[in-house]
Amino acid sequence: MSDPLVDGAPVAELVTALNSAGQTVATAESLTAGLLAATVAGVPGASAVLRGGLIVYATDLKSRLACVDDNLLRTEGPVAASTAEQLAVGAREQCGADWGVGLTGVAGPDSQDGHPVGTVYLGLAGPQHSEVVRLKLHGDRWTIRLGAVHSAVRELLRCVQSGSVSVK
Repeated sequence: MSDPLVDGAPVAELVTALNSAGQTVATAESLTAGLLAATVAGVPGASAVLRGGLIVYATDLKSRLACVDDNLLRTEGPVAASTAEQLAVGAREQCGADWGVGLTGVAGPDSQDGHPVGTVYLGLAGPQHSEVVRLKLHGDRWTIRLGAVHSAVRELLRCVQSGSVSVK
């Protein structure tokens, strides 16, 4: 039986690319609640590259576990580009990984703090730089969460293959 989380995303390619580069990844996940880490773990050999992850669904845990600045959370909120970037940096630093991925957004059914359903911020922090990608996803909660995970896999693969993250 195949892993439904792995299907449709280049996860095996990501694990191979990380392994070839001798690099590791960690996650700090809000709306995906660990789905990204679980997706990577679905690939045989993932233990060589997946350091771990932080599930920071509650806003206060974004600060306590992933070291997102409290003032930033008060002023910009949990669903923001800067929050996603700090989640990625926090995952990288807290888990001792080469790459950190942060995911925050609104899966629905209701908007949050003025952000419509499907708004997702994906933070990527690597050895050189960090970047944030804003996603606008459509569908129900599951579709949005899975779309965020698959986007994260594709974007991280791009970054690992290019050797660095460009600041956007």
